[in-house]
Amino acid sequence: MNLPLSAVWPGTPFPRGANWDGEGVNFALFSEHAERVELCLFDAKGKKEVQRIELRDQTDLIWHCYLPEARPGLLYGYRVYGPYDPEHGRRFNPHKLLLEPYAKEIVGALRWSDAHFGYRIGHRLEDLSFDRRDNAAMMPKCRVVDPAFSWGNDKPPAIPWSDMVIYELHVRGFTKNHPEVPAPLRGTYAGLATAPVIEHLKQLGITSVELMPVHAFVDDRHLVERGLANYWGYNSIGFFAPDHRYSACGMISEFKSMVKTMHSHGIEVILDVVYNHTAEGNQLGPTLGFRGIDNAAYYRLIEGEARYYMDYTGCGNTLNLQQPRALQLIMDSLRYWVLEMHVDGFRFDLASALARELHAVDRLGAFFDILLQDPVLSQVKLIAEPWDLGEGGYQVGNFPVGWGEWNDRYRDTMRAYWKGDGGLIGDFARRLTGSSDLYEHSGRKPYASINFVTAHDGFTLHDVVSYNDKHNEANGEENRDGTDNNNSWNCGVEGATDDAEINALRARQKRNLLATLFFSQGVPMLLAGDEMGRTQQGSNNAYCQDNEISWVNWDLSNDDQDLLVFVQRVIALRREHPVFRRKNFFQGRAIRGSQIKDINWLKPDGSEMSDDEWDHDFAHCLGVYLSGDAMEERDGRGRPIKDDNFLLLFNSHHERAPFQLPDIGKTGVWQALLDTQSTDEPWAERKFKGGEIYPLEARSLALLIHRKAK
Repeated sequence: MNLPLSAVWPGTPFPRGANWDGEGVNFALFSEHAERVELCLFDAKGKKEVQRIELRDQTDLIWHCYLPEARPGLLYGYRVYGPYDPEHGRRFNPHKLLLEPYAKEIVGALRWSDAHFGYRIGHRLEDLSFDRRDNAAMMPKCRVVDPAFSWGNDKPPAIPWSDMVIYELHVRGFTKNHPEVPAPLRGTYAGLATAPVIEHLKQLGITSVELMPVHAFVDDRHLVERGLANYWGYNSIGFFAPDHRYSACGMISEFKSMVKTMHSHGIEVILDVVYNHTAEGNQLGPTLGFRGIDNAAYYRLIEGEARYYMDYTGCGNTLNLQQPRALQLIMDSLRYWVLEMHVDGFRFDLASALARELHAVDRLGAFFDILLQDPVLSQVKLIAEPWDLGEGGYQVGNFPVGWGEWNDRYRDTMRAYWKGDGGLIGDFARRLTGSSDLYEHSGRKPYASINFVTAHDGFTLHDVVSYNDKHNEANGEENRDGTDNNNSWNCGVEGATDDAEINALRARQKRNLLATLFFSQGVPMLLAGDEMGRTQQGSNNAYCQDNEISWVNWDLSNDDQDLLVFVQRVIALRREHPVFRRKNFFQGRAIRGSQIKDINWLKPDGSEMSDDEWDHDFAHCLGVYLSGDAMEERDGRGRPIKDDNFLLLFNSHHERAPFQLPDIGKTGVWQALLDTQSTDEPWAERKFKGGEIYPLEARSLALLIHRKAK
């Protein structure tokens, strides 16, 4: 494009951002308190600022202009003028080039410098001085995009909640070491769309991939100075732009192609989104965008001390959803990713922070009201991380109908039970059956519970059974970071060992946790690589490790391959049998006059659990009978759903627990479909009559199906 541009028209306040209409580009930027706004245009390499255009027109606090000569590919940023008065929440500084909140594409890397800060670093906080250094040369630039893309007959897979199997993965880390992905595509959106990756997901039985943050983000200065990076990406600076570091070709069409490919294979794409804070940090942070455009409008400031930020996130600031334009920004971003990028849903990081009205978490806050009435967003998957770091922020079970929730109580209970802690079988039973104590009272279903035993934040599954303590030394924080509450057990030795007996126990514990996860009611979420024994070498906070610690290892040992086959089989059993993915909670009573309950809890002697036995500290073994005959559910056409009858046996004790099998109708036999004691399946051909003893080994799980007499 030949710059500078000569024609400047008034333009319109809508749509927000920089939008190409086929003839020119309309620019519209919200700033309530600005006194003057300049649009800055750059050469093709983004190194030289070649033109400034003052936006002279303002409508409803939106500054706007139209450039009829502008075309897609144009690089730009903003300078915003106004008072620099931190005491009253004003932090304008026109010497700082600013990224636009609605930018669809952000190119170039942020190069850290003191010039990015609105004040002179080194001055006392009480005497923060205005910084006049220009930061443009070291800033990324916004780029005007052409949204054209051939979606063809793409449509969302629309997987029912109850049928979902979520797979949490990191775009870069998942394929960075994949030997069958072409080297130029490893670690990219395009890499996720390659045949080896799609085949792995399909063979595993994944219905929905949940991508860790892909919104444009910033590597924290303190990490860069230590040779590290913000690998996880929970440090957003642009809510519309897919991060360029994950792009092989440097075009947003690559992300769209990945989504289209996933959809063609029946796999949903869910984004982990970070709308609770931005990368600008606290009052000592840099001025990169929001802060310089209108600090008091975009951020929640402490009343009476507007120099400081309300920090419900632990990241220095909290976005101000009480401001209508800030709330509109998030809603517009969500709709953009659904309508323009075709994603199928969102997982909201620290979602409680989005619900806060004044200081309290309001379950029916404006954010939820707007989402649930929105004709687009109410139709996609909405998943909450139902807590933040502020007072009253832990809200598991309190999100509205229509939302799924990460259920950390499931994680903690299942880990503790299989570790061998006593007094847990009551809570174990509640988590296994969908956590009705958390969700049923508000009219929600079992699939409101997103069940997981591991996630990106914390130990991998292999490390849960291999380490008692965290080992985060590589982060350079003297192992102070990361939680100490891991509910993990190393099975006798800390870390890697050649002890065959311990390794066999660890392998069995992994099978126990994974089988429990996929046979539980609710939506199971698997952390990428757990099905192949991925380790982070004891790190439970690998947020800054963009290296082998975090990347998935595709060089599988025999044990890793055995685990992968086991997980494929367990997920297949879940998919084939609706009794493991019910749409409604169990009733625990006989159905319509039948003598058969839909669920029955059993002791090792085959008798039914009594009320007082749920609290026994010594109890580690129990069985649950799941009646497929007694299901009162219907499919989409109104036809009754029936299934086989199953028995799940659990023994977290270190001793064998012979289990007397129930007598169902005096006919038929029980046959083991799965037993975590071994992958060699010596039990697969054995059949047991009701009343016989099943040899339930120490620290093992067994699944039996009732074969009716012919």
